[in-house]
Parts: sequence; C-alpha cells; structure tokens
Amino acid sequence: MRLSNEWFTALSEDEDGHLVTVSGRDELTEFIQSGKFKERVEITWKYEGDEKGMPIDALAEQMESVQETLRKAMEKDKLSILTAVYTGAGEKIWVFYTRTVRVFGERLNEALAPFDLLPISIYTEVDPEWEEYLDMYEMKQWALD
Repeated sequence: MRLSNEWFTALSEDEDGHLVTVSGRDELTEFIQSGKFKERVEITWKYEGDEKGMPIDALAEQMESVQETLRKAMEKDKLSILTAVYTGAGEKIWVFYTRTVRVFGERLNEALAPFDLLPISIYTEVDPEWEEYLDMYEMKQWALD
C-alpha cells in the first residue's frame, strides 16, 4: 500500500456558525479496504482564537510543527495514517486511523517529548468502517482550488 500525500481543503462551519477549515487526505481506498486500521484517534488542541476563531500566526506555526512531527512518527512504518485536520472555532483536531491505540500512545509520547507540555486531549474509538473519514470525505465536492 502506497501512502499518497494528496490532500484537499474545504470550508465548513461548526454548530455555532464558526468557520472551520477541513483538510482531508485523498487516495486512501487501499488502506480502508485493508481492514488493518480499525481504530480512530482524535487529538484535539483547544486554543484562544482570533476574531474568526483561527489560531494566531505564532500558534499556527507551532501547531504545524507538532503536526509534521506526529505525521512523520506515526506514518514511518504505516502504524497510523493522518486522514484529516480540522482548524477553527478555537480548536485544531488531527484525525488518525491506527492499527493499535496502545502503540500509537507510546509513539505519541516519544514524538512529543521534545515539546513543552501541550494542551491536547485524546479521544479514541473503534471505527473499522472509517465512518468519520467517509463523512469528512463528502466535503471534497466543496474543495477550494
């Protein structure tokens, strides 16, 4: 299975009408069909946003650094795959599908060790049908050019 780096970006709103930018990964059919990535991990970073609910530039840069560190650590042997990133309304959420939550947690701690303590929370759920991903993927039809 070859992991592409093809992404699309769409705009959405939360329940309160705040703008949320959605970045979704494309070309993951083989990974979905493999049946090996049955668990979903969502990492949420709540922040004080600007007037539009987006992170200020310095925070956005720090979040980008964390995202790249996590993506490289989790995807190096296809333990987990970053499938979506939601930003807006005072929070950033990274969605991964993983083979095992236990090893994901161990690798998460190793990958984030160089950073100061981050204000993140972690949610896991068994999602063998990739329901969250497929719901998010419907937004591709509204992708920005």
